[in-house]
Amino acid sequence: MKIARLFIVGILLALPFIAYSQNVNTNVVVDYDNPRMYTVGGVSISGLKYTEDYKILGLIGLNKGDQIMIPGEDISSIQKRISAQKRFATVAIQIDSVVPKDTVYLTFNITERPRVSKFSFAGVKNSERDDLEEKLNLRKGRELSEYFEETTKSIINEYYHEKGYLNSEVVIERKQDSLIKNAVQVTFNVNKGTKVKIKEITYSGIGDISVYKLDKSMKKTKAKKWYNIFNSKKFNEEEYENDKQNLIDVFHELGYRDARIVKDSIYYIDPANMGIHFTIDKGKQYYFRNITWTGNSVYTGENLNSVLMINKGDIYDVVTMDKRLYGGGKQNEISIAQLYRDQGYLFFNVVPVELKVEGDSVDVEMRMVEGKPATFNNIIINGNNITNEKVVRRAVFTRPGYLYRQTDFERSVREIASMGHFNQEKAASEEGWSLIPNPMNNTVDISYNVEEQPNSQLELSGGWGADMFVGTVGVSFNNFSTSNFRNKEAWRPVPLGDSQQLAFRFQTNGKYYTALTASFLEPWLYGKKPTSLSVSAYYTKQTNSYMSYYYNILNSDEYMEVYGASVGIGTRLKWPDNYFVLYNSLGWQSYRLKDWNYNFLFNTGVSHNLSWTFNLARNNTDQQVYPRQGIDMNLSLQITPPYSAFRGDDVDYKSMSDEDRYRWIEYHKWSGKIAVFTKLVGDLVLMTRAQFGYLGYYNRDLGYSPFEGFLVGGDGMSGYSTYGSEVISLRGYDNYSLTPVVDGAYAGNVYDKFTLELRYPVILQPSSTIYALVFLEGGNCWADIRDFNPFEIKRSAGIGLRVMLPVVGLLGVDWGYGFDSTDDSKSQFHFVIGQQF
Repeated sequence: MKIARLFIVGILLALPFIAYSQNVNTNVVVDYDNPRMYTVGGVSISGLKYTEDYKILGLIGLNKGDQIMIPGEDISSIQKRISAQKRFATVAIQIDSVVPKDTVYLTFNITERPRVSKFSFAGVKNSERDDLEEKLNLRKGRELSEYFEETTKSIINEYYHEKGYLNSEVVIERKQDSLIKNAVQVTFNVNKGTKVKIKEITYSGIGDISVYKLDKSMKKTKAKKWYNIFNSKKFNEEEYENDKQNLIDVFHELGYRDARIVKDSIYYIDPANMGIHFTIDKGKQYYFRNITWTGNSVYTGENLNSVLMINKGDIYDVVTMDKRLYGGGKQNEISIAQLYRDQGYLFFNVVPVELKVEGDSVDVEMRMVEGKPATFNNIIINGNNITNEKVVRRAVFTRPGYLYRQTDFERSVREIASMGHFNQEKAASEEGWSLIPNPMNNTVDISYNVEEQPNSQLELSGGWGADMFVGTVGVSFNNFSTSNFRNKEAWRPVPLGDSQQLAFRFQTNGKYYTALTASFLEPWLYGKKPTSLSVSAYYTKQTNSYMSYYYNILNSDEYMEVYGASVGIGTRLKWPDNYFVLYNSLGWQSYRLKDWNYNFLFNTGVSHNLSWTFNLARNNTDQQVYPRQGIDMNLSLQITPPYSAFRGDDVDYKSMSDEDRYRWIEYHKWSGKIAVFTKLVGDLVLMTRAQFGYLGYYNRDLGYSPFEGFLVGGDGMSGYSTYGSEVISLRGYDNYSLTPVVDGAYAGNVYDKFTLELRYPVILQPSSTIYALVFLEGGNCWADIRDFNPFEIKRSAGIGLRVMLPVVGLLGVDWGYGFDSTDDSKSQFHFVIGQQF
């Protein structure tokens, strides 16, 4: 009976569940023509292996009790949200069951895409593979989708198209990974094909317009012609569209207002060469007639026409007109925009409007909106994580509250690029600054975006030869900071940030040669004005041990010692302009000689040199390492007191001993150097330089000074800092070979030198700057000013390479051929360390 009672109770408890299951509909058919509203009873996920369920549930966004139309937009939207993740191959929505009161239970069946366990490339170089991996941002474990495959193929093809491989093909190979489930290994099989270059560009319909002029107008689309030797011949589709507009601008410049390209045909000559043909309809030539100005109040129409420089009857050259309106013309050519913006009218605008076209004549009205003068508001410095902000702020000419001037802004950009602490290429480009105008209150914010680069230099070298040690240790901190000297945290390894220069150098060659130098430069002595203070001290000693070694007599009883020190002050001038700097320095040297019979006017004694130097310099080049434009000029006069004037007229200098005669040396030394940098095409730069030097005397009976003369010829590097002569390079000749010798001593008292140098950069990066050069050079040296002949020069030509590394400075090598050399071999190699010719 007990068992029977338990059985009856179990039946009674199960009856509700049995009734419920009878009301559950598991065979649901969706009628797409008659959508129904359901209440969500539950949501489940199936098919996932790597993705957590809760992430998908979050994307679905359905909760128990929500209302949903099936079928309807809600279901479609959920499917799209899940598919948009790009990680899933299929997304299927299934109705598991429907219970009374239209409560629905949904299951989302999701198939994940295979994961990539390995990426590899076939048919590419190692360097190309590195570039592609960086561009593609490949990472293991990502999903493999059709979108990823198409995007990747497009990026790879674009990469090779930029390199000139226009027919590149990419095939993606997938291989199931045998060790990892649902994973594939992907290989990008690249067939670059043949590099395609533009062999010819032809034109029709151009009349008598020069083909050369049309070819040169296109900046990036170049054919294989002799005048394109420095240009790439690759075809770039994006640049091609820009060059088509440049081509039409040539016709506009010549007055062909209606010129247009009727058709441009691109064809293959062979697998490695292609050609382009342009069919031009140039139309007729037009001319300016009347030019009028409206909206101008600051300047009269006559003033503006004098800047525009367009007269009635001139060819209708809209290209030159735009340059004279908005800028972008020749260097130092003023424009209407610059004229206004130098007076603060930043929001100035001018629009040329063709009022009337009659026959071949065009009337133009210049419609102007001058606005109000703007002032500088916020000056922001970004990226200076080493250099102190005050160093940058004191160098710029844009100050809060100052009237906006375009020339001040351009000068500020140039000053930052020339400081040497920042990436010069970036600082001088549009990446290096941002103008943020605010027309509502007539102000403008400027953000200077700098990128620090190391510019301290270390020199360390050593060797063994001729039974003696040869070594050099030098360090130069070009952004030193004395203000942080007591700050322990700033010593990394030395305090930096104030743009001061501190340098030490020690050089020795055993007993033969020893030199020690130290120098310090403060560019802003008082912190507010660009007044510089420089201090230096040095000591050198040279003995006869090197020569005596060959005679097996190792001693140092013949020597020359030099002690020296100098202090100088430099001040920026306001006239003729604020690019000029005047330096005044006081220097002292003491020369101590004992039996020194090596090309000097005397061999034993002590000489003192107390001199004052005036130096006028002007440098407006756009940057230090690879200047493209500007002038670097330096004029100097170095004088000593005229001691002979105090001795009277009855002194017989010929009877005096060398020690008495040259105890206090006297002279006046004149020198001038000027270098002009001209940007020719792109980064191709022509540098022209002229130099002159003259060492004069006060008393003819006393004659020339035994020190401070010129040693001309060779690489310009003496190898040892002897202080007493100025070494002048002239490539293609042996060191000092052009210096005259009188009575067994060098007697270079007058020299001149002229250089033409064509430069082209190989690499322009913050970490290194490399450029190649071709040069023509000429110069000579004379013992007396009366023999000076500027046309009697020794000529040379050659090629070279320069490498600028921030840590070690400038390195270079030149090969020169001396046309007038008396040596059997007129060919010379020269090496450069830390200096420029």
